[in-house]
Amino acid sequence: MNTLHKYDYIVFLVYFLIVSCYGFWIYYKKKSASADSKDYFLAEGSLTWWAIGASLIASNISAEQMIGMSGSGFKLGLAISAYEWMAAATLIIVAVFFMPVYLKNKIFTMPQFLSQRYNEKVAMIMAVFWLALYIVVNLMSILYLGALAISGISGLNITACILGLAVFAIIITLGGMKVIGYTDVIQVFFLVLGGLVATYIALNLISGQQGIAKGFAILTDGASEHFHLIFKKDDPNYMDLPGLSVLIGGMWIANLSYWGCNQYITQRALGASLPVARSGLLFAAFLKMLMPVIVVIPGIAVYYIIKEKIPGISADNLMTASGIQDPNKAYPALLGLLPVGLKGLSFAALTAAIVASLAGKANSIATIFTLDIYKKAFNTQASEGTLVNVGKVTVVVSMLMAVLLSLIVGDALMGEGKQGFQYIQEYTGFVSPGIFAMFILGFFWKKTTSNAALFATVGGFIVSVILKFLPGWVDLAPLHDYGWAVANSSGIFEIPFMDRMLIVFAVCVIGMYFISIYENKKGIVPQGLEVDPKMFRVSTSFAVGSLIIIAMLVALYSAFW
Repeated sequence: MNTLHKYDYIVFLVYFLIVSCYGFWIYYKKKSASADSKDYFLAEGSLTWWAIGASLIASNISAEQMIGMSGSGFKLGLAISAYEWMAAATLIIVAVFFMPVYLKNKIFTMPQFLSQRYNEKVAMIMAVFWLALYIVVNLMSILYLGALAISGISGLNITACILGLAVFAIIITLGGMKVIGYTDVIQVFFLVLGGLVATYIALNLISGQQGIAKGFAILTDGASEHFHLIFKKDDPNYMDLPGLSVLIGGMWIANLSYWGCNQYITQRALGASLPVARSGLLFAAFLKMLMPVIVVIPGIAVYYIIKEKIPGISADNLMTASGIQDPNKAYPALLGLLPVGLKGLSFAALTAAIVASLAGKANSIATIFTLDIYKKAFNTQASEGTLVNVGKVTVVVSMLMAVLLSLIVGDALMGEGKQGFQYIQEYTGFVSPGIFAMFILGFFWKKTTSNAALFATVGGFIVSVILKFLPGWVDLAPLHDYGWAVANSSGIFEIPFMDRMLIVFAVCVIGMYFISIYENKKGIVPQGLEVDPKMFRVSTSFAVGSLIIIAMLVALYSAFW
């Protein structure tokens, strides 16, 4: 069992004190006397571009990446990096096309956008959808996977880890978005530093202490099967990442929905000016390019160490009590090799990633519930102080719900050898296509009606569920020759979830088109948003930074196709 030395706890305590003291200082220095709700939830006008970019990454990179994606790196290889590298390209698109629309129309929450563009019914349905998704899938999975990792590193009881993470996150979240945004800068520092240390240790171990360059060369040669970004149809992992869909298919829907239509993410930039918001998103895109080095390479390294029987990590390190190999234990097993002090640093880095993500998610839950449900449905005359207090209560309640869920069903959904990262992606994908269709047509097609948006919301979810369970009713083997169905581990042919998202998105768009045209002919005139082509012009520095990222992506996919 892994345990932490007293010096590791000292390093962790230093991290905890730095974050807590800095958070309190930010809270009291920038505290608004009026307790304005927009100031509390959005930190309106007070986050710099580097704080926005760092907060985006700190909130995004959590246990699902550090543990789940690293575990997917162990099982699938470098291909899982598509989520990170394609996200960098997605952030550029969001900065250029999405952010100007939000800021021009003074959008502060995603349900507010839906209310302003469609109607209150659509907004309320989606607000409930988002709250359920954030608590049941995201908040719960972050808590469970994070606690699993911390328990694996420290030897602490997993229940104690869940409770400790929840309390730490509540402390940070209650300070509001300003505290979250600025403390996230420290969290990202620890996250990147600790992640790079883990990667260095792994590659140095593989090279026999002869340096990371030689270690990486040995790794790419000895685990060459793990260094392909695009899977062929006969690859056993094609179900998780179906070939070109990561470049021209469902991956775009997942990413654009997550980065462009997600309160949890866009909230960081909605309180800033357009130049500052764009600079923050571009900074986040550059940080995204670095993430596979921190989270995927360590997973591949553990795979190689076990495969080649290099002293340090054995297959037993990944076994569950029932004897099933668990990819989610790959990263904790690697951190167990770190020397005293550095283990504490990596422990702090992992905690930073988890807490930052929990805080960001809880703040978004509080924002949606307070501004889009409580204020509209329960207390339309609520004062600013009341709204802030309701938000704080919501933070605590949502975290308690996530704690209960992680204790009750966490192991059943993400334990026993399951890939936690893929669990999150698949179940988020039940609503992503409909959400993205509703947003993208709402932005750029003024004829889109409210009933069309309702179809995308509800109909998209229903179609997703039908496609998920369709293999149990119909033999999809004939679709295999066309690349639309793949045999799973049980030999049953099913449609990869990334391709399901593409199909559902197409159904939503087609349905929205015909519903809107029909209603337009009946005289229904939707309320469009203010969109001016001049809004999409970018600065020279932004264009240069974007071209650099695109060039890096082309180089990476050319090298590791």
